[in-house]
Amino acid sequence: MYRLTWILFAFLSLVLSALAIPVPVPQGIVSPEKHKRTTHSGRGTWYYPGLGNCGGTNNQNQFVVAIAKSFYDQTNGSNCYKNVQITHNGQTVSAQIVDSCQSCGPNDLDMSPATFKALAPLSVGVIPISWTIS
Repeated sequence: MYRLTWILFAFLSLVLSALAIPVPVPQGIVSPEKHKRTTHSGRGTWYYPGLGNCGGTNNQNQFVVAIAKSFYDQTNGSNCYKNVQITHNGQTVSAQIVDSCQSCGPNDLDMSPATFKALAPLSVGVIPISWTIS
């Protein structure tokens, strides 16, 4: 009986050890969940939205943004229609991801006029921002 208990204990220990081993993420694939927890710092610009890469049509009065094309591709568009919290000079605004931006750097956002104006006058053109996907 003691021997059977010991064998069962050893077997369960091996099974639990195998379950505790982390699973590697293949190179080049980034979990969309990682970006939800990350605060990005980049440039904020503005554009006139229309038909976006996420499939919907938006206008300049909506609080929407385009993320960098590289960021969009990296997450396979899984961030479409998610909200971002954008901060500039202590002011924060929330907007929805609806498009990708070909000319944006990896951590830049292109904002609708309504979104940009909530942070700075359009005449400024480019502002430093930080943002997080919520």
